[in-house]
Amino acid sequence: MGFSPHLAERRFGYGRSPVIPAPESTAAMLDTLRGPDLMAERFPVPGFRPIQDAHIVKSRFDSFAKKPTTPADQAEDARRKSDAIVHDFLRQRFDTFGQLELRRIHGRDSFRERLIAFWADHFTAQGKAGLFKLAIPAYVEEAVRPHVNGHFSDLLAACIMHPVMLEYLDQSTSIGPNSKRGQRKGNRRGLNENLARELLELHTLGVGAAYSQADVREMAELLTGLSRTRDYSFAFRKGWAEPGSETILGKSYDGRPGLAPIRDALRDLALHPDTAAHLARKLAVHFISDNPPERTIARLTQAYLDSEGDLMALYEALLTDPASWDAPFTNIRPPQEYMSTALRALAVQADRFATLEPKETRRWFLRPLKIMGQDWDRVSGPDGWPEADSAWVTPQGVAARLDWAVNVPARLLPELPDPQTLLEDVIGPDVTEPLEFAATAAETRAVGVGLILASPALQRR
Repeated sequence: MGFSPHLAERRFGYGRSPVIPAPESTAAMLDTLRGPDLMAERFPVPGFRPIQDAHIVKSRFDSFAKKPTTPADQAEDARRKSDAIVHDFLRQRFDTFGQLELRRIHGRDSFRERLIAFWADHFTAQGKAGLFKLAIPAYVEEAVRPHVNGHFSDLLAACIMHPVMLEYLDQSTSIGPNSKRGQRKGNRRGLNENLARELLELHTLGVGAAYSQADVREMAELLTGLSRTRDYSFAFRKGWAEPGSETILGKSYDGRPGLAPIRDALRDLALHPDTAAHLARKLAVHFISDNPPERTIARLTQAYLDSEGDLMALYEALLTDPASWDAPFTNIRPPQEYMSTALRALAVQADRFATLEPKETRRWFLRPLKIMGQDWDRVSGPDGWPEADSAWVTPQGVAARLDWAVNVPARLLPELPDPQTLLEDVIGPDVTEPLEFAATAAETRAVGVGLILASPALQRR
């Protein structure tokens, strides 16, 4: 079968758009990915700093309101201001959802957006309480997005050391047993292995790789000192760091103070052959099939090792592998990806998202996603969302997709496209006679469009 612009959009992007040209070659896809991040510039998303600042201000209002000496009227005013901060960020959450969708709808390099979603899931993290429950987009924006076309070691360090990850996996309170803080009388905190375990098992070497509980323990001791400040800025606390050297996978990391030994260990993990094989298999499963050819995985693994973890080399090996273009379209798009694909097919305009009320965003997008099985911005666990198609093909999920496809598009567009035109512009060579008949013979245009959006040609890649 080989490369085709249509296949490129279907398998590696968010499907065809009726208004955006598809890439002409794998080289063009890679060149675009190497280039500037135009969608991030056009549809900006706030970073982590505004959440940190708001957290501090809200905490002050809350503390003031709780003081026994605070007059009742002033306490009430402080509570209102605290609630207003939360309200503003909840509204911003809906705006952010729109911005992220617009990047997928209007981007020429939707391969970049797919990769960002892939790595964000690989490095799943979220805030645990208060405003920080809304921090996932900011975390992805700062830790994942800038490194998606760089080296994996940089992506790894950015994610592992981000305050959201440190908080999510309890690293921010992990203390070396023999550190100054650990030896302090009355200290109740101890060593926490959560981040070390997920670092080895999920983020680098993979489940079943040749590491032991002793490696996990040593890694946990090496990571001590990684923490945060009161406003959730990154901090390295020397007094919490376990003194001495640690041995991980047979290599000793000396007792130099500071981040140098941690960075060395992360780089070694990034370049480990087990990490290369783990990432290669995961990438192939995500983009090609639940059971990709072993020769494809071996090829991707070698490309990663030969380039010392250059992600562009890994992507090039993926895009130039025959299986990427010859394998049948068996993978079903997860709900969030499916919805983005449908919105891209409809070419929903930016000004329509700008006019959405929070209740409309909730009713037309967030609630349906939850029913489909993928609650937006609410991760299921450190291992991210499942890749297996069986996780998404459920009676409730399939029914929710069809219901959304038939009922929501008419609320987003001033006029629905003609089904025949939509078939030609979006489905292209994948159109089948039954689909063409059903869509064009439907009683209403909304039903015809809905049938196209719910078709296997759009839901599978």
